[in-house]
Amino acid sequence: MRPRQWLKNLLVFAAPAAAGVLTTPDGLLRTLLAFAAFCLAASGGYLLNDAADVAADREHPRKRLRPVAAGIVPVRTARVAGAALFAAAPALAACTGDWRLPAVVAGYVVLTLAYTHLLKREVIVDLVAVAGCHVIRAYAGAVAVDVPVTSWFLVVVSLGSLQVVVGKREAEIRRPEPGVTRATLLGYTPGYLAHVRAMASGAMIVTYCMWALQIHADTFYGISIVPFVLVVLRHNLLVDRGEGEEPEELVLRDRPLRLYLALLAALLAVGIYL
Repeated sequence: MRPRQWLKNLLVFAAPAAAGVLTTPDGLLRTLLAFAAFCLAASGGYLLNDAADVAADREHPRKRLRPVAAGIVPVRTARVAGAALFAAAPALAACTGDWRLPAVVAGYVVLTLAYTHLLKREVIVDLVAVAGCHVIRAYAGAVAVDVPVTSWFLVVVSLGSLQVVVGKREAEIRRPEPGVTRATLLGYTPGYLAHVRAMASGAMIVTYCMWALQIHADTFYGISIVPFVLVVLRHNLLVDRGEGEEPEELVLRDRPLRLYLALLAALLAVGIYL
């Protein structure tokens, strides 16, 4: 179920935090429900994906140690548990009393299934599909607390998600380990992925700067550009070093990246809440 990868689901807190509603009991509760629902849905997706990729994972030097590939968890058990978690996720989201969040979670489930059985085999489409899963998480947070989603927010989240996904593929294609488990990796080159990553990074920085300087006149928003750029540059450096295959591990392992993210969050919190 990969609980360490639940860090990705913290994206549901982005919109509620930006809207300043996390300090209200109702806003916090709804956001926590959305987070829990996506943890269930993500784990269901991991189980079904591992069941579908069991043969390829057994040829991978690291993935062969995963419980399904190693034979610790039977394939049938993984499929049943994954389906159960997929069903439980929208049901939990319905506890908010609003039909929109369960619908968004259901959309995430559909996209995950499409990726597992079809989209991950299509070059470029697989990048957009995985990035789309991240964007849905961020959008779900806004739906959970009923706040509008601005175009600025969607553009930054979309480009940031694309950068992370491309960095993951870039690290995989440069991996010195034998064997290729993703069919799409044969369709990419390191140069192409680096170009896409640079494009996404540049466009994201420009968009964030325009939002911080033109939409908000507060000093703290302007200052937040510095740690934002540092986060983007640090991530690009780590990817170039071949360390971007597990993005959630970068946050847990890399101290400078954690520091820049904490500084960015602190400046935005001051600008939003104070």
